[in-house]
Amino acid sequence: MNTRTRMSAIVATLGLAGSLALATASADESRAPGSAAQVSLTEVARAQNPTAGAAGPQDTVWIAERAGTVRVLGDDGLGEPVLDISDETTTDGERGLLGLAFDEQFAHLYVSYTDLEGTSTVDEFTVQDGAVLENTRRTVLTQEQPESNHNGGAIAFGPDGHLYIALGDGGGGGDPQGNGQKLDTLLGKLLRIDPQGGDPYAIPEDNPFVGDPDARGEIWSYGLRNPWRFSFDAASGDLLIGDVGQSDWEEIDWAPASSPGGENYGWSQMEGTHPFRGGTEPANHVPPIHEYDRTGLGCSVTGGYVYRGGAIPGLAGQYVYSDYCDGTLRSLEIEDGRVTGEHDLGVNGGEVVSFAQDGDGELYVLAIGGTVSRVDPA
Repeated sequence: MNTRTRMSAIVATLGLAGSLALATASADESRAPGSAAQVSLTEVARAQNPTAGAAGPQDTVWIAERAGTVRVLGDDGLGEPVLDISDETTTDGERGLLGLAFDEQFAHLYVSYTDLEGTSTVDEFTVQDGAVLENTRRTVLTQEQPESNHNGGAIAFGPDGHLYIALGDGGGGGDPQGNGQKLDTLLGKLLRIDPQGGDPYAIPEDNPFVGDPDARGEIWSYGLRNPWRFSFDAASGDLLIGDVGQSDWEEIDWAPASSPGGENYGWSQMEGTHPFRGGTEPANHVPPIHEYDRTGLGCSVTGGYVYRGGAIPGLAGQYVYSDYCDGTLRSLEIEDGRVTGEHDLGVNGGEVVSFAQDGDGELYVLAIGGTVSRVDPA
């Protein structure tokens, strides 16, 4: 079964068992300099197919549900929807409400979803006293999608105050249109825009391809297949991307906070550090800092966060991630863009599709089957 078919079937079938065996990592875990942090998962809420989460105003955590609703996590679980666009999105294939983000002042909420035609869309809402003002809604960016898979959809504000948007290569398996390496399309890219600087947005003047007549100025980095969750380290500002592979290799990409952008992560000439179907490695290829194969049950990396909370000191500074098909939480120790240690954290989150980070740096694990769990000390 090819990856496109496999992932479409997986996402459409929301009843996978949560206790999956761990995937085989490509690197030898004996390299780890220390023992894994002792963690546990505490279920704090049940949701209808949660897909994304973000720290919200007044120390809250907001959770997006795939069908198009957004709910706020409280002491008693999730409240009633504070936003409902379910009549404007579709959940066929890998579509739906896929991302949400707040600006630094929590003055605006941004949601990333596929509309009824499957077009990737980012909308903005004004937030006042913790409430979404639906009559302020405006569309910031749209991108037509040729297929129902590889939508990407994650969005986040970087330390620079700009909005970053991840888009997949357009789907179809193997990037048939070569979008990953094309600079005249937004597909297969990580974008960087200023949503408040123009109508509907402004392109920052220091974006790497501004002024290139053959490239889209919104592009920050390229060569991505299906960037399924990216994040910025809250302490260092470094960027980490989980990019789902085609047939053999899952990868995690890294860029330092000092990067001027323009990284080429290689797809579809490369799958991880390996030429894809006879591809030639681009001269400017930035290889992943970590990859793992599919000899185990892993099939689709879910990018996470560098842990900056205070509850689990032994996890501090480590990048926590998982895999949709495997569910095991793992962590990487990273120094200057090089992985120095790898850990199996010994807990399974089910069909992990996303992570969320609250205002204190604590992490939550979202499984498409419905659980929202907090990562706690064991």
